[in-house]
Amino acid sequence: MSNQLFEAIDYLAKEKGIDKDILLEALEAALISAYKKNFKSATNVRVELNEETGKMGVFSRKTIVEEVEDNQEEISLEEAKKIDPNYTLEDVVEVEVTPKDFGRIAAQAAKQVVTQRVREAERGVIFSEYADREEDVMTGIIQRKDPRFVYVNLGKIEAKLAEAEQMPTEEYYVHDRLKVFVTKVENTSKGPQIYISRSHPGLLKRLFEMEVPEIYEGIVEIKSVAREAGDRSKISVHAPDPEIDPVGSCVGQKGQRVQAIVNELKGEKIDVVEWSEDPVVYVSNALSPSKVVDVIVDEEEKATTVIVPDYQLSLAIGKRGQNARLAAKLTGWKIDIKSESEAREEGLLDEQPESLPDTEEDLF
Repeated sequence: MSNQLFEAIDYLAKEKGIDKDILLEALEAALISAYKKNFKSATNVRVELNEETGKMGVFSRKTIVEEVEDNQEEISLEEAKKIDPNYTLEDVVEVEVTPKDFGRIAAQAAKQVVTQRVREAERGVIFSEYADREEDVMTGIIQRKDPRFVYVNLGKIEAKLAEAEQMPTEEYYVHDRLKVFVTKVENTSKGPQIYISRSHPGLLKRLFEMEVPEIYEGIVEIKSVAREAGDRSKISVHAPDPEIDPVGSCVGQKGQRVQAIVNELKGEKIDVVEWSEDPVVYVSNALSPSKVVDVIVDEEEKATTVIVPDYQLSLAIGKRGQNARLAAKLTGWKIDIKSESEAREEGLLDEQPESLPDTEEDLF
């Protein structure tokens, strides 16, 4: 039985990629526990596993004392010298106490240990594989759904798409393929847990990196993303090389690149705007598709007052304030929008100003 046990451990170590020493250490601990449980022993014991001979034994460790008070923990000097004349007081003597049916106990313990360690090893492999995909996009297949979660098969593991991470305008059907953003990977007592999202701004950013070679290669940089999933998003981009058109690179010929992302996000509108270190230009760009007459900047408060033509006021603010809200998130500046007539009444415009140049943007 012992030889078969060692052969099984050797096979599993190679097959599952588990360190054999770890398996043997775990088996030793399990055998000690099994011995104490089966033989109601509280004594200090050690298990010896000999791979060469294929044998295993249990040894009770006893301290040599003058007067024995606990037979399980102590041994007299006289008895110890019968084992080895060189023993002295306070030495520790090991006495073999291997039960006759210990092979059966060992087999049961080995099965439990190996099963547990294999499960842990497989979980470790899965965790290592998916931990590298945190903040990345993965493609999975919808397996099932309930009122709280959509369950997505990502290959070796099933991830949960929580209701809060779903796009409110999107329907999820079993067997559909779905791109998801991995927000977090955790190694829990129940195994690896993967948290995914369809509404996270990171999904939009990664989709642009996948669709636009210039972003992947670092020629064009994504500076900021503001998203209201399923409805509308804004993304600001910048090219260090002045000869590169960052907005045009993201939009693509006839809008093909950005349209591919819009299709993936089931019709979510996307404004691609050019980033600028000048807040006047940046805020003007961010408020696209509306035109801007003037931007008054308050550096201390990091706030701006934006003046737009009267007929563009509702466009600049957007439905339920969405355009202005997204522009503020994108730029990091507070934005207060006023019409030209309102600005004149407040003395913000003295003369008839010329509108700022049209922003470089595309709306899909």
